[in-house]
Amino acid sequence: MPQAKRIVNKFGSMSGWNSITANMLGRDLEGITALKYSDEKKKENAYGGGEFPVGRGSGNYEAQCSITLYKEEIDALQQALPPGGRIQDIAPFDILVEYETSSGMILKDRIRNAEFTNRGVDVKNADGTISTEYTLIISHIEWNVL
Repeated sequence: MPQAKRIVNKFGSMSGWNSITANMLGRDLEGITALKYSDEKKKENAYGGGEFPVGRGSGNYEAQCSITLYKEEIDALQQALPPGGRIQDIAPFDILVEYETSSGMILKDRIRNAEFTNRGVDVKNADGTISTEYTLIISHIEWNVL
């Protein structure tokens, strides 16, 4: 009977929510419950004679970002604005996301030129907290910056 292969813990301790710090507008966010960002570049095969592609074309780059914040975090941001100001009117800003590894190394991504596109509240009976997902328009993402 063959002997079972040994499973190797190749990556050690894995990064999780507790290893992430997001800094926006000069301060580390504390009232954050979710952060989502991604980018893509459109690519497509170009066909000519025969059944296989003869080349490849590429389109525009596109990046997306959303952040979920507690109402208290948004209220603190709102307090920094003039009376009647809207978070959608804040000038473009960067978000620095840091991931601390178990070895103490810090990996960083930079979300560039972010602006809020929405503001709202979603609360219902029995909610112990109020958090809302905000969509951000961004120009691009710099992955693994120094």
